[in-house]
Amino acid sequence: MDVGDSPAVPPLDRAQVAALVDELRGKGLVRRVVLANGCFDLLHVGHVRYLADAKAQGDFLIVALNTDESVRALKGAGRPLVPLAERAELVRALRCVDLVTAFGEATLEATLRAIQPDVHAKGTDYTRETVPEREVDRELGIEIAICGDPKTRSSTALLAGRGAEPRG
Repeated sequence: MDVGDSPAVPPLDRAQVAALVDELRGKGLVRRVVLANGCFDLLHVGHVRYLADAKAQGDFLIVALNTDESVRALKGAGRPLVPLAERAELVRALRCVDLVTAFGEATLEATLRAIQPDVHAKGTDYTRETVPEREVDRELGIEIAICGDPKTRSSTALLAGRGAEPRG
């Protein structure tokens, strides 16, 4: 089989990721786990900068991708353009990413509770006060880190033909 014909491999489920993180922590192989999330429908430089900055907050980066159904709920019909397994393969290929999982809920709460990262990374379109899961983060002792460059790029803008918003 040619590599181009290989089917994309879906992300690990969060129970698998949680078990693997527990094992790595138990062996002392990871100290500070960071969890970032997003749709990552059309990968662009803003995504790469967000994930690189998230990785800099610890030594092990897990990315939780929205399932196809949850992307549709957030972005509307016709999205995602790229199916979950392929989005997972693209994100997993980034040097800064250690593991990829997926979630279908409206918030990341169940994933945070299962994996219990040290850091919850969010993009610059949030503040610590506007992160939807901030109460769960506080309850579990998870640090919130706002990561990446200013939110001047988005997959939605790229699809609309706008590319990056001009900087002042």
